[in-house]
Amino acid sequence: MNALHTAAIPIIADPILRADGLGRVFSTRAGEVVACEGIDLEVYPGELLVVRGASGAGKSTLLRLLGGLDSPTSGEVWVDGRLYSGLTQEQSVELRRDDLAFVFQSFGLIPVLTAAQNVELPLRMKNVDATARDARVAEVLALVGLTDHAAQLPDELSGGQQQRVGIARALAVRPRLLIADEPTAQLDSGNASVVMDLLAGLAADGIAVVVATHDPDLAARADRVLELHDGRTRSQPARHRA
Repeated sequence: MNALHTAAIPIIADPILRADGLGRVFSTRAGEVVACEGIDLEVYPGELLVVRGASGAGKSTLLRLLGGLDSPTSGEVWVDGRLYSGLTQEQSVELRRDDLAFVFQSFGLIPVLTAAQNVELPLRMKNVDATARDARVAEVLALVGLTDHAAQLPDELSGGQQQRVGIARALAVRPRLLIADEPTAQLDSGNASVVMDLLAGLAADGIAVVVATHDPDLAARADRVLELHDGRTRSQPARHRA
């Protein structure tokens, strides 16, 4: 995959993620704060979409809305044709467990569990049998280049390695959509480059990837860049890829 994508490609699949008129308003003592307003977007399988904007532009809020971790005050979100607001609580849990995966800036690893045990957690939640769990954990740790670190605890790993464990855990259940909030923000340039390559590779393999970032190098790898300013999109991005 080239560093900068420029050639237009046709849309050949239904969107895995769609948002129409998405908005979120927070009530504070000082009054209402508009975090997002009027966001429309579609994300397709195999696409890397970067959400970019200054701190406070609404990037994290938007990702939480897209992932069903927060509810909008206006608009709707669909994942794989399923409307979030029409799902029961059990259906919402199943959707986030089976089709969605999240990677957070803070890594989110459980400190008393090894890398392998952290990756195994979502598989245990799905009641996958032990043999299949072990095989999948080994597979995704190899994918992120951490086979030799499976038995190490998070505090025995570098920041870049911890982030890769977080990505491996997110991939364990074979999600169709991966959402990552500032995944390279705490990493040095070398580790950030490794994570960028990994995210771009996941999109190339058919996973829809949505990333909020300040990193211009990661934005340069995107199929599309969605610019946010004060919770609003500056323009509707065109879909492209080399």
